[in-house]
Amino acid sequence: MRTIAVVGASLAGLRSAQALRAQGYDGRLVIIGDEVHQPYDRPPLSKDFLLGKIENTPLADAEDLGKLDAEWVLGVRASTLSTVGSIELSDGQLLTVDGVVLATGAVPRTIPGAHVLRTLDDAVVLRDKVAGADKVVVIGAGFIGAEVASSCRQLGKDVTVVEALDAPLTRVLGAEMGTACGGLHADHGTRLICGAGVSTVNSGVELADGRVLDADVVIAGVGTRPAIDWLADSPIETGNGVLCDAGGVTNVPQVVAVGDVANYAGHRAEHWTSATEQAQVAVANLLAGSTVRTHKATGYVWSDQYGVRIQFAGRASADARLEDGSIEDRKFVTAYYEGEQLVGVLAMSNARLFTRFRRNL
Repeated sequence: MRTIAVVGASLAGLRSAQALRAQGYDGRLVIIGDEVHQPYDRPPLSKDFLLGKIENTPLADAEDLGKLDAEWVLGVRASTLSTVGSIELSDGQLLTVDGVVLATGAVPRTIPGAHVLRTLDDAVVLRDKVAGADKVVVIGAGFIGAEVASSCRQLGKDVTVVEALDAPLTRVLGAEMGTACGGLHADHGTRLICGAGVSTVNSGVELADGRVLDADVVIAGVGTRPAIDWLADSPIETGNGVLCDAGGVTNVPQVVAVGDVANYAGHRAEHWTSATEQAQVAVANLLAGSTVRTHKATGYVWSDQYGVRIQFAGRASADARLEDGSIEDRKFVTAYYEGEQLVGVLAMSNARLFTRFRRNL
């Protein structure tokens, strides 16, 4: 291949570019990103960045980026993938390529009147808004929503979290463990309202049951959708992401997908770890011209909330067993089983034992 384009300049895109060079590709490498920034780390945006402790956190320094010998096309969107060999950009450029890595990620679902937190620019705006606020309402008690709520409480704000489900993180951890993690909010003075839908966001937040919550700032953390709109007229098959096999290869062998946008054999994993692991595999298959390697998602995710580290790997099941510690003390390990087979593990402030269980997944 003479020219490979990586569409997406965040974690998955950067790791793919690095993997290409590490695996011996020495041709032309073009990295396209719709943000003007060089690749940066997203997880700190809801934590230390919002707290004002850090600024931009690059994923690689200038020397490492220089080693890629890549052409960076930033602040420009890929608008059309008409054929395998042609990518049209939003500024009118037309790139002729031999291979493509799709790493466009996901975009946040929005609620009119509410802020979202996905990009560095989002974080800059939100940090300024929160600094001048007294009351903050966070819609959505998932990992991002909980982290934002935690940061706002550390800044001394009056924080309310609204969750549509009966318990936070039920779809990921199950109701019992979701409730356990949700208990961190009350421990630190954050009000948590579960089983409540949001009707409108204006000067405050009106809930579906008629209650109105005062708010100076409203932040929505209600999930994402894969960034695939630009592929609507392309030959690439999509459906809750870019459809690909267990090696990241799409229906067009010269196109692979990685990260949040990739639907690997029916599963889309929006995790930092998955983006890194998938890049190594997908790039190997792109260079080989077929699926010679596959990736099995570990489902690993971590979240820092109120000074507590939550770690999860695998998948939840109905059989959740407390293996160590105490939920009340916010230090425990819970293992999930199907029969006697370990399928998942959750830990709060117990990294050592978590790692031991994770090795057995």
